[in-house]
Amino acid sequence: MPTLSIALAQINPTIGDIDGNLSLMVDAARRAQAEGARLVAFPELSLTAYYPADLLEDPDFQRRLAKGIEDLIAATRELPDLHWVVGAPTPNTGIGKPLFNSLLVLKNGEILLRYHKQLLPTYNIFDERRHFEPGPDVARILDIEDVRVGFMICEDGWNDEGRDYIVNPFNRLADAAPDLVVSINASPSSIGRREMRHEIFSKASARHRLPLVYVNQVGGHDQLIYDGSSFAVDPVRGIVMEGARFQPDLMVLQVHTRGSFLARDGKELSAVDAKGLSTNEFYRQQLVLGLRDYARRCGFSTAVVGSSGGIDSALTLAIAAEALGPKNVVAITMPSQYSSTGSVTDSERLCQNLGIALYTHPIKELVELYAAQFHTAFGEALTGLSKENLQARIRGTILMEYSNRFGHLLLTTGNKSEISVGYCTLYGDTNGGLGVIGDLYKTEVFSLARHYNEVAGREVIPVAIIDKPPSAELAPGQKDTDSLPPYEVLDPILKTLIEGSRLSEKEGEAAMKAMLETGSTSEGKATIERVKRMIARNEYKRRQSPPILRVRSRAFGSGRQMPIAAKY
Repeated sequence: MPTLSIALAQINPTIGDIDGNLSLMVDAARRAQAEGARLVAFPELSLTAYYPADLLEDPDFQRRLAKGIEDLIAATRELPDLHWVVGAPTPNTGIGKPLFNSLLVLKNGEILLRYHKQLLPTYNIFDERRHFEPGPDVARILDIEDVRVGFMICEDGWNDEGRDYIVNPFNRLADAAPDLVVSINASPSSIGRREMRHEIFSKASARHRLPLVYVNQVGGHDQLIYDGSSFAVDPVRGIVMEGARFQPDLMVLQVHTRGSFLARDGKELSAVDAKGLSTNEFYRQQLVLGLRDYARRCGFSTAVVGSSGGIDSALTLAIAAEALGPKNVVAITMPSQYSSTGSVTDSERLCQNLGIALYTHPIKELVELYAAQFHTAFGEALTGLSKENLQARIRGTILMEYSNRFGHLLLTTGNKSEISVGYCTLYGDTNGGLGVIGDLYKTEVFSLARHYNEVAGREVIPVAIIDKPPSAELAPGQKDTDSLPPYEVLDPILKTLIEGSRLSEKEGEAAMKAMLETGSTSEGKATIERVKRMIARNEYKRRQSPPILRVRSRAFGSGRQMPIAAKY
């Protein structure tokens, strides 16, 4: 009975680095052939990495892309018996957008098959229709060693229930009756996304009786993180093989014309445990990879964080130390006249636990000098919110001074709850190059901090930091609850208003129930309306803030596009 050995090359390409990505592909192809594979599949747009966005319109990039495709075709001659399934933008010479999002099957210097992505997502974080023309509604099949192989690209496989598009590429594939479907993907990771992929593709595989392999990109690209987690799905047994999460991998398996998958040693595969990572462990691994790749790709090896002695900066420092190494992370504490003794001592203990350097830069005299000169210039005392924000802006300036002088990437420490309602200072604590925890609600920040200690088996983040009431410490005795509802009340409201139907069924029901309970009183209704107004009127702050690492279904940034000058 004919059997085909295939490899899924879960690589971590860099957007725009065509030569570097080609090198990754060649290396993976060599390893695949050494493992006995006759076909190696790479992720969607593997030559350019996903998603190059308006680079696709740049003439120099277009020239490098054309040369990259030529070089890729030439590279296949080194391994003449291997079929390469690759993703790349290719020209559209007809009507419409100038490019296709394409899958090419290459072998020994020839293009054996071209398939163009049919379903181009234009929602949430996706905007493919901006650059690509949809491919024709046809199935493309290639016989490889007597095994009939069909092909699709990412979104093509997400519409089997016909909810989002008129076209369903699975129907055409089913009509063609291949022995195997190869799906190449660049599916960004968020909480619950892995399980959603498994459910959708398992159902489609069973419905059409089509064995399928799914190869995904891995790595961090700006605010998006790709988890890999490539898999094989059997029409009867479901997911029977899964790749590594949050790291490159090469999966080798066999498929035969009977439609069953076998391990590389010929043994039959069994169903994969559906249970994934815990929520906190998922957040930890995703944020570590996102920060590590963002820093690496932007040319940074070191980072600096303002350490307030609070939970947000403590968690940011813990993630940074894991992602970049403790010796490559610097913390700066900047006490003012309103800072508690614990703010400094807790920062010292935290940094000792993490093994990172801590510098102290008091700001009391700077604040007094600014206030005196303000009074001299304008004849009014600097008081209230203006003086509170001044402290945050002086701290932000000090951190940027350090970043500029020593070349460290400044990490902002705002969480999603505070960013949502504008409880932050523009040009102050919003300064920086990346928001590490900006997609975690405050209650999740506390939970993840406890998880760090559990994983370490010791008190990495001091319990004193976790247990203290949150405070910006910009005024005497200040607490977050002076300006905001308790986070246990605020967060469910924010989840419902910002993410809504994009929440999982379980989380959505819990958030809605909590919000309804809050709204059961006149005071609670007023709180909800106030939160709505705060979200709306602080869009201008979010627009000027650094990119945020995305871990949830809807993050601030490209996935939530709201007007600033509007009434709603």
